[in-house]
Amino acid sequence: MGNISEYLYPIKTETPSVFNVRDKICEKERNGDQMASKTKNAQIDAKKTLDAVEQQFETLQILNEEGKVVNEAAMPELSDEQLQELMSRMVYTRILDQRCISLNRQGRLGFYAPTAGQEASQLASQYALEKDDFILPGYRDVPQLIWQGLPLYQAFLFSRGHYQGNQIPEGVNVLSPQIIIGAQYIQAAGVALGLKKNGSKSVAITYTGDGGASQGDFYEGINFAGAFKAPAIFVVQNNRFAISTPVEKQSAAKTIAQKAVAAGIPGIQVDGMDPLAVYKAVSDARERAVNGEGPTLIETLTYRYGPHTMAGDDPTRYRTADLDNEWEKKDPLVRFRKYLESKGLWNEEKENEVIERAKEEIKEAIKKADAAPKQKVTDLMSIMYEEMPFHLKEQYEIYKAKESK
Repeated sequence: MGNISEYLYPIKTETPSVFNVRDKICEKERNGDQMASKTKNAQIDAKKTLDAVEQQFETLQILNEEGKVVNEAAMPELSDEQLQELMSRMVYTRILDQRCISLNRQGRLGFYAPTAGQEASQLASQYALEKDDFILPGYRDVPQLIWQGLPLYQAFLFSRGHYQGNQIPEGVNVLSPQIIIGAQYIQAAGVALGLKKNGSKSVAITYTGDGGASQGDFYEGINFAGAFKAPAIFVVQNNRFAISTPVEKQSAAKTIAQKAVAAGIPGIQVDGMDPLAVYKAVSDARERAVNGEGPTLIETLTYRYGPHTMAGDDPTRYRTADLDNEWEKKDPLVRFRKYLESKGLWNEEKENEVIERAKEEIKEAIKKADAAPKQKVTDLMSIMYEEMPFHLKEQYEIYKAKESK
């Protein structure tokens, strides 16, 4: 019988002995103690870390207040015709806002939130979308719905609280304006995740104001979308006041855009009175989203020239004349007009044509809204359920009898 060592795995000469292992463990422990000592001695300046983060969020601007290009490298690729169309939409929407305020005062419209001043933020962002993209608006964001395909007369019916105003036509990818502040952010995260699961190359975009960024739904929405890399674009239109509360009293953060950091998603602050900067930011965000890179948070710095809503708000009680004058100089229509005029793409004649067309179409839309049938309780009951519950059937018959008299 051979030597037993022939039947054992040979011991390699480099295999460490028990003593060598012990020595290496001790050496690692000493190194670990030294590292721990260094960590203890190091000063972790949390404030310095915050300052470093906040300094990264510069404001994207392409056109200054005089309509001059100040960031040629960021210029979006838009044809002359596209630039003219965007200006036409902004002028049209300013006229629409003026008429809606007048109609509201006449009692011919119901709830209305003025939009003057926010045209660049609203319309340039929508202009960067595709037809198959979904818009989840707040109550001030009716213009985006109209330009996405919602008939104007239905926008008027929505203002009046008529159920037909919320019967979105087939192929128009919008939801009814959300009245609950910030709730549309959670909905947008869900719609975007659905688009991703269906393999769609579309995005969901949603809007809220600076006040909405203080809501829990805001954080839940961006966090959920970020975790699942859902193709969503979250826009915060920072018009500086949540009704009457100034943005400085809503959050200690220097920017709303930086809140994206906590959700692990890109965030950018944009001059919201500059339509080209808004278009660029949304266009880039959309491209990232459809390429599977997840959502983006965009803060547009803008200003509403009118009251929060026409329901009794008086902005003179919380805004100074100096602040109003400062932002009037930044008017997005004036800025964009100067830019287009310098390129020979716009003039007074073109603008007047848009104004007259807007007035005529608004007049026709109001007539159509006036012709809508008066709402009945039985209408609301019949459209609520696919199959009416038994306890409503009895009530339905009662109201039907009342309405027939």
